[in-house]
Amino acid sequence: MTYKSYVFSLTLRVVGLLISLTLLAFGIAWINTYAIIGGSIFSLIVIYNFYRFVIKRFVEMDDFFESVKYRDFSRWFVETKGPQDIRELHKGFNLVNKTIKAIDSERQAQFVYLQKILEMVNIGIIAYNVESGDVLWANDSFLKTLDFPSFKNISFVEKRRPNIYDELFETYHSNTASVTLEMRQETLKVLISDTVFEMEEHSFKLIVLQNIEETLNRNESEAWKKLLSVMTHEIMNSIAPITSLAETLQNNIQDSMAHPETDNLELEDVNAGLNSIKKRSEGLMKFAKTYRSLNKVTHVNKTKIKASDLFSSISELMIPSFEEKEIELTFKLKDPNLVFEIDSYLIEQVLINLILNAIDATEMVSNPQIVVSANIGHKGTAQIRVMDNGGGIPTEIMDSIFIPFFSTKKTGSGIGLSLCKQIMLLHGGKIQLRSSENKGTEVSLVF
Repeated sequence: MTYKSYVFSLTLRVVGLLISLTLLAFGIAWINTYAIIGGSIFSLIVIYNFYRFVIKRFVEMDDFFESVKYRDFSRWFVETKGPQDIRELHKGFNLVNKTIKAIDSERQAQFVYLQKILEMVNIGIIAYNVESGDVLWANDSFLKTLDFPSFKNISFVEKRRPNIYDELFETYHSNTASVTLEMRQETLKVLISDTVFEMEEHSFKLIVLQNIEETLNRNESEAWKKLLSVMTHEIMNSIAPITSLAETLQNNIQDSMAHPETDNLELEDVNAGLNSIKKRSEGLMKFAKTYRSLNKVTHVNKTKIKASDLFSSISELMIPSFEEKEIELTFKLKDPNLVFEIDSYLIEQVLINLILNAIDATEMVSNPQIVVSANIGHKGTAQIRVMDNGGGIPTEIMDSIFIPFFSTKKTGSGIGLSLCKQIMLLHGGKIQLRSSENKGTEVSLVF
């Protein structure tokens, strides 16, 4: 419609110009003064009107382009006055301005949103022009980490902290690197990474800085807490049966002292009990030393020991606890001459852990039973199995059982099975787990 209106107006003016020029030509040819004067005046009027008609559209477009040049998108062109084609042209200009203003507002909102996010993160970020050193942007975390006031050019840092300037702005870190920055009265451990990017024919460098001093201190504190938790857990596991056995021996001695005629003290039993306490105490000491340097141990002190002797040692230590809890503990050994080449102290610790876990698993079942057996597998490998008829392990947590510090117990530290696995790895063996809910669990030590 606008196009047709413009063509009609243009055609009308061309026809008027043609008529005026025809009249002027007629007057000149026939030497008619009135025709010459009338044709000349009419031609001038038509030419002037034609010029204004054409130039007005270009002036409007020049005005629009001028506003675009100076980014004046707030200008509003009148849409209710003037020729129809000019009105439509103004509508188009206003629509373009409105669209650009919406895009600019959205971009500004995104910029503010991004700026707020970068201000909130606990990571220092700075971007600057590589050629001029002018700072494009730096968040508060960056300034706070390095204890800097706000600055507009990196030369500020060069004059006041040349060492930091060299590390941050002169050194290129292709990968994230851990560096120590010398502050005024302290050193600061940070992770630093940077990258260079191009924008509008200028090169900019983006530096990301993270203070890891507090993180390292916090992790170190957590590591100590976990270490103490592990040591406490394992020591308690060993002390509990030792205490129970010592209490039983003490009761026997007191009964014998109180009634020497009726209660004869069996010295062999006392000797066997004290020997068990001694061996477990030595094992506990060995465990403590081994755990203290577990990450440095490359081999264990293997010796040959009969499976029957290993089971006898554990039985003497654990039976008193089982009698109190009314749990049936059975040791099965098909071959009484079966020999293991192991570190008996550490494997005792593993078996004690597994048996204590089995005790917890059988708390809610009637006729609780725990069976410890040893044999040679079908591949010729020596195996020790600990089986119980407890509640079993839920399928969804089966894969997490050996993860350090994972525990389903309220009072557990989550290190028992992970430590068992480490000890088995030191022996060049492995620990396998099979469990069915409400049926029981079987743990196999394969050497």
